[in-house]
Amino acid sequence: MYILSNILVQIVGIAVAISVHEFGHAYSAHLLGDDTAKMYGRMTLNPAKHLDIMGLIAMLIVHIGWAKPVPVNPNNFKNYKVGNVIVSLAGVTANIIISIICVIIKKHVNMYAITEITSAIIIYNVSFAAFNLLPIPPLDGWGVISSFIPYKYNEIAYKYESMSSIIFLVLIITGAYSIFISPIINVIWDILYLLDRKSVV
Repeated sequence: MYILSNILVQIVGIAVAISVHEFGHAYSAHLLGDDTAKMYGRMTLNPAKHLDIMGLIAMLIVHIGWAKPVPVNPNNFKNYKVGNVIVSLAGVTANIIISIICVIIKKHVNMYAITEITSAIIIYNVSFAAFNLLPIPPLDGWGVISSFIPYKYNEIAYKYESMSSIIFLVLIITGAYSIFISPIINVIWDILYLLDRKSVV
């Protein structure tokens, strides 16, 4: 019974992390003038619309993973670079905001079930945010960096993007991803810890 309830709690954490992250991308793109995600039914908090099976399995096993990338057309933005950066960071920002809300709820609502659920939501949102900041296509970190790559280096960027699946697999299989995301996770946890301390006052 405990194992089943624990799995359900983990699934809730994953569903929230995926939903708010992808909704963040879609909604920010919508605000900036691109309704591509909305037209494809991706501007929603329904996790089923964003789910990637392999990404889900990875999140259950190693607490990091991915969802289906939200379709975005940066050409619809008034400012291509600024819009692309904002949309790329919107998903991570949404994950961190949800984590902050859950820290506050966990601190002030003394119920076992709430503590377990909010803890799972925090863990998966922090991990999802950190992992997506890696500069690997199609993750958000690459979305930010690629916005500033000069046109003359586009061919190199395309070659790097074509190798992204291999890089992705190597990082996951070897566990090397943890070397890169651990510092990011630590920074986010430090921020949440400070907010947790302040919420006591």
